[in-house]
This record gives sequence, C-alpha cells and structure tokens, in this order.
Amino acid sequence: MSYFALIVAFFQRYDKNAGIGTIIATMLPYSIVFLIAWSILLVIWISFGFPVGPGAELHYSITP
Repeated sequence: MSYFALIVAFFQRYDKNAGIGTIIATMLPYSIVFLIAWSILLVIWISFGFPVGPGAELHYSITP
C-alpha cells in the first residue's frame, strides 16, 4: 500500500511509540470483519443470480 508510511506518520502523532506492528494490530480486527462481511455479500449476490455488472451478460452459476 503506497500510503502506509503516511498512515504510520499520522498514527505516531498520537502515539510516539507506534510502529508498523501497532498499526497492523489495530487494523486487523477491522480487516477480518470486512473480509467476512464482503464474503457473505458475495455468496448472497451469487446465490440470487444477479449479473456481474450493469449491462453485463455474465452470470456466475453455482450448478455446472
């Protein structure tokens, strides 16, 4: 991520001892929740058979 150094710099404004590990440990729970939520949304999207995008003729199919 190109802005990671900038995030570390802003984080160190509020916690002088913060480093890369502190930021990763802080953001890890949010990343896990987003992974689970978007995975559930993807499964729902595919199970209803919605198209991939507007005007797209492609559909994901669970059955072969």
